[in-house]
Amino acid sequence: MGKLAQLGLDIAKLWGKYSASYFSGMKNTLILALIGTLIGCIIGFICGVLNTIPYSKSDHPVKRFILKLIRVIIRIYVEVFRGTPMILQAVFIYYGLPYFFGVSFKDIWTVSIIVVSVNTGAYMAESVRGGIMSIDPGQFEGAKAIGMNHWQTMLYIILPQTLRNIMPQIGNNYIINVKDTSVMFIIGFSDFFAVHKMVSGAVFKYFPSAFLEMGGYLCLTLLASFLLRKMEKKLAGKSNYELVNTDQLVMSAGTYSYPRDAASPFDEASKDYKGETK
Repeated sequence: MGKLAQLGLDIAKLWGKYSASYFSGMKNTLILALIGTLIGCIIGFICGVLNTIPYSKSDHPVKRFILKLIRVIIRIYVEVFRGTPMILQAVFIYYGLPYFFGVSFKDIWTVSIIVVSVNTGAYMAESVRGGIMSIDPGQFEGAKAIGMNHWQTMLYIILPQTLRNIMPQIGNNYIINVKDTSVMFIIGFSDFFAVHKMVSGAVFKYFPSAFLEMGGYLCLTLLASFLLRKMEKKLAGKSNYELVNTDQLVMSAGTYSYPRDAASPFDEASKDYKGETK
């Protein structure tokens, strides 16, 4: 029997025996990646907005100090969580916090969501900051001219455009999370990769299980890419637009005439018109 045929037979045996476990692991991976990405986006948008609050030398010293302190804290947060592996972040939060502060975690889901969320938030904070800075400064000035404050400008004008601009990055982070949540097995989370470790250790067929895992992850990421492209096209709108040349609410010059029976006394068409008075 050829090697490929043997590989196919081994994969079929594994799937027939452990398909329920594989599906359960895939479900946990998708839920963790989705929740972690959503919370991470919220963290990123909050950090992005706080990081772009304007201030000048004429502002109160307390305001300037607070805003500078916020930016320093955000910068430290971003650099720490972008510069360290997620697997070590999971180890530090799950084992380090009980070691230093006596905090114990009984729910693996809670720890996993915290780790994935804060890691994603660090990347999204910089993406949101870049998306906000890419918006034309004239829109900020126009919003200020009509009396909108910074939060109103962000909420109604800037952030909707920022969301559309960084949607590819959000999708990219989600796909990364689908794969990188595999490191959560280090703290006992039962994701797709943890099922692979369990199955391969039970039947001693590491490569067939790894091959099946690779195909599963590829299907998950391809499906996510397809749905995200559809969402991007929907947010982008139509590729061409029909311009309105006339305003239906405004009468064109010369198209209106006074009714004869409702003419003003000061109108020459009125019977009561007596000419100009001096």
